[in-house]
Amino acid sequence: MNIRKIEESDVEAVSAICMASFSESVASSLSEEGISTFSKIAASDAFLQRTREDNLILVSESGGKILGIVELKEGRHIAMLFVSPEFQKKGIGRELLLSALSFARVDIVTVRASLSSVPAYIKYGFECKGEVGEAAGLVYQPMEIELNKRVN
Repeated sequence: MNIRKIEESDVEAVSAICMASFSESVASSLSEEGISTFSKIAASDAFLQRTREDNLILVSESGGKILGIVELKEGRHIAMLFVSPEFQKKGIGRELLLSALSFARVDIVTVRASLSSVPAYIKYGFECKGEVGEAAGLVYQPMEIELNKRVN
């Protein structure tokens, strides 16, 4: 497995992984507005645009196939962490997260975790901070990790 920065040629595969994982584990808990919002955020052109901003997007690949993706926004916020459904629970998400955290520019990194992903983030060392919120139909739990704490 290799973790590297996203390339323009990766955006279609990255979008497909995000949508597949989202559809399997998150979409059923959201309104049509939330599904529409996420679909726009996870679109190929949206990823391409964010590569030109202050966002670090890393992919995990093996044998030329992209297995997962993590996005670190402004060196301080995990905006996306998705692994292709058939490759979940194999340590790929953990490796992506550790790689992204190594680029953090702050001591505390935040995430707005989908409710289904909260247990995974807790396992990685994140703690819930505040109440469950909703923005544009996306329901999330604010979480954060202090980088002096080790990710398991």
